[in-house]
Amino acid sequence: MNRFKYVIIGITRFFLVLFCLNWLNIVVAADKLTINIAYLTQEKKVPASLSNLDPFITDKGLQGAALAIKDNNTTGQFTGQKYILKQVIVPLGADVNQAFNKIAAEGNQFVVVNLSAKQLAPIAISGKDKPMLLFDVATRDDLLRQNQCHSNVLHMLPSRAMRADALAQYMLKKRWQKWFLVVGTTKQDQLFAEAIKRSAKRFGSKIIAEKSWDHSHDARRTAQSEVPVFTQGVDYDVLVVADEQGWFGEYLSYRTWKPRPVIGTQGLVPTSWHRTHEQWGAVQIQNRFKEQAGRWMEEEDYGAYLAIRAIGEAATRLQSAEVKVIKEYLLSDQLALQGYKGRSLSFRPWNGQLRQPVLLAAARSLVSVAPLEGFLHPKTELDTLGFDQPETQCK
Repeated sequence: MNRFKYVIIGITRFFLVLFCLNWLNIVVAADKLTINIAYLTQEKKVPASLSNLDPFITDKGLQGAALAIKDNNTTGQFTGQKYILKQVIVPLGADVNQAFNKIAAEGNQFVVVNLSAKQLAPIAISGKDKPMLLFDVATRDDLLRQNQCHSNVLHMLPSRAMRADALAQYMLKKRWQKWFLVVGTTKQDQLFAEAIKRSAKRFGSKIIAEKSWDHSHDARRTAQSEVPVFTQGVDYDVLVVADEQGWFGEYLSYRTWKPRPVIGTQGLVPTSWHRTHEQWGAVQIQNRFKEQAGRWMEEEDYGAYLAIRAIGEAATRLQSAEVKVIKEYLLSDQLALQGYKGRSLSFRPWNGQLRQPVLLAAARSLVSVAPLEGFLHPKTELDTLGFDQPETQCK
């Protein structure tokens, strides 16, 4: 009888403890601070394929956001926050502005925006007088960081000026200062070429020659005969290519008249993230991302990941979900966001650009990381990349 009595007492205590734990979980869950984050993008038309090596990725950015939400909620279990991601994927041809207005009407204060510069600008204007903060994870346009900047937008990827400055620093370090610039015909190519020219002047390099690649036929079939002729008669150290769509840049290497390296949008490429990056804990996030998404992390994924992690960092530190409070913290000197690049990241308060190292990568190796040693700045060497505060045109 005594043994049976002890068994009954033990079972009773077990269920009592279980009840208390469940009750405690309910109380803790009820007390958690909920932060809603919207992710806005639009379906993209599949472009004409130039290569079967690189499949068209439909979920760039979204997978990075999903991983960041998981990481935020892992931390939030102990710090009292719960993060919810609302995905808004606008169909082809539908109105992005209408989708944004709906997001705003639902009370979402934080919006991760994966759209083109042309689509981002009207959204930023529309949300200007609303309690909202937009995180741009796709554009690299200097115009959006300069005289067309918006105080309610934070830019997660390096601008074209930052990318060009990273290349220029490495070229100066190698003393390859005579550049032959080859520019494509698109507006984006022209904008990158402008950034290259600015960087050459800034770091003491010289554009020896500039040519436009306006051949309308398939470079894959004609490059072997055309590129030598196209690059003949110029004495230069490096060939700098501006071909953001990838129409011809890949076919310049090993076909030039002189044996010279190729840099820019092809060859040695400046980027915020690359699959060859393994330092400072990058292997860990590379592996976790690949396990989740089944592919390598792209720049948009990295930008979306950092955006949501920045929100989580601020919410944890401040124990607040108020957009005004979080924005002030993100633009302050207190923010030290970890980005797997060996330095703490922060935002430039004058234009909302995320300060960050820029990776210089070849196809299968990481070559260097800018800013390079020796390029000094009174506040942070990260501000040697792109437009510094004295150069800003933001108002």
